[in-house]
Amino acid sequence: MSSQIFGRGRARSSILYVFKFARVMLVTLVVWLTGIIVLAADNALPRDKDFDYDPPVPGSYSLPVVKAAPDGAILDSNGTSLNLRDLTHGRVTVLSFIYTRCAAPKACPYATSVMNQLHLLSLEDKTLAKNMRLVSMTFDPDYDTPQRLAAYAESMREENAGCEWRFATAKSRLDLDAILNAYGQAVDKRSNPADPQGPLYHVLRVFLIDREGRIRNIYSSGTLDPRLVLADVKTLLLEETKLSIQ
Repeated sequence: MSSQIFGRGRARSSILYVFKFARVMLVTLVVWLTGIIVLAADNALPRDKDFDYDPPVPGSYSLPVVKAAPDGAILDSNGTSLNLRDLTHGRVTVLSFIYTRCAAPKACPYATSVMNQLHLLSLEDKTLAKNMRLVSMTFDPDYDTPQRLAAYAESMREENAGCEWRFATAKSRLDLDAILNAYGQAVDKRSNPADPQGPLYHVLRVFLIDREGRIRNIYSSGTLDPRLVLADVKTLLLEETKLSIQ
């Protein structure tokens, strides 16, 4: 009798082992196949001379949690009051701090160009269109009113389709300073307000935020390669797929 019970126990253990192994293999297969699919869109982004390397394969690496994305009171380009957290939860978000008068070649214009490339890719990629959000947040609220942001958005966003791309400003200078300090985004006035690169000086910082509102990467002018940002976005989406299967 004991041998029969022992045999059944071994059989159950074997079945459980096979089930767990099959589940692991299924997760691996799904991630691998999804990685192959998402790579197709990556080829649409050209290699930049400033980023002469092959970007990592989406899903082949992990992105650690940096910290929770700070909140704050903001206005969108329609003049609607909302909280910044409304734009950093629910989708994988790429948040860029800019101002529309910036003319420094490796600062705001470049960051907005990267955002535009990601938006254009989302026109042909339904997964990106449904799961990615772009947010351009100005730190020049006195000039970048909601009306000016709406006009700026119209000129930057070539198509209204594709993923969500929101433009926002702070409700007050006090609210803005709190947001910038929380994100570590330094902004200073230039000594010459008529400087051809714009009246404000700042270090470029773009944030990758997951669906739960956690910062997962921070890009600078030296790392803001659209191919890398795209790979990171897709890595977070593959991470979600893997977790949902497990």
